[in-house]
Amino acid sequence: MLIVGERINTSRKGIADLVARRDAEGVVREAVRQHQAGADYIDVNAGTLLSDEPRALRWLVTTIQEALKVPLCVDSANPEALAAALDVHQGKALLNSITAERERFRAVLPLVKRHQCGVVALCMDDSGMPSSAEEAVEKGSQLIESLLEAEVPPQDIYVDPLVRPVGVEPRAGLMVVEAIRILREKYPGVHIICGLSNISFGLPRRRLLNQAFLVATMTAGLDAVILDPLDRRLMALLRAAEAVLGRDEYCARYLQAYREGKLAEG
Repeated sequence: MLIVGERINTSRKGIADLVARRDAEGVVREAVRQHQAGADYIDVNAGTLLSDEPRALRWLVTTIQEALKVPLCVDSANPEALAAALDVHQGKALLNSITAERERFRAVLPLVKRHQCGVVALCMDDSGMPSSAEEAVEKGSQLIESLLEAEVPPQDIYVDPLVRPVGVEPRAGLMVVEAIRILREKYPGVHIICGLSNISFGLPRRRLLNQAFLVATMTAGLDAVILDPLDRRLMALLRAAEAVLGRDEYCARYLQAYREGKLAEG
């Protein structure tokens, strides 16, 4: 399971303050905490800063990678901000995101090709977000086929069925699980990712819902996830689910997490 740490996002007040002040020490400390907790990639998102977003995203990439040799998930709906950040990124980045919307696809695809990065492909087109598992598969398939036709390697595609809050749409979680199952069977060489915490937005005890949703999506075939790696129980459940689902040979990662005291029970 590829883990993307979600915490460096200016929609979080503490992070917005750090980025606005260009507090390198604070940002690096947050990145290090997530990496040590098990994140393979660190997501960086400065989308709330509007006109300052390209400069802020570029600064985040440079600042974190000067201190920590870890790849980043460069997260923006603004192609200008994505370009600014990717130009200074070291190693193979993950671009978040591209959609099947005509203008966005045309603007973002050249960045994917130029930088040979992984890309999060949202199951969304000019008609909007999917309202059913079948629609998510249809939109996702259209986007995957377009990326493959553009010679983006399948292993660089991370299709995202788009998670909506279960408090707003009661079948939202089930819809994503069904879409993952179909997409996994249809495109075995493509990764499937989701932003886990969207499922619990607006509800109490959000971590409990995130934990339940993680196991359900992994059972369906999810193999990459954007989450809070500082949730120790969530990370413990992830390692346990990998072992149970036969995705951790001889339980190697599970046993390593146990030896490191990372299998939280509380």
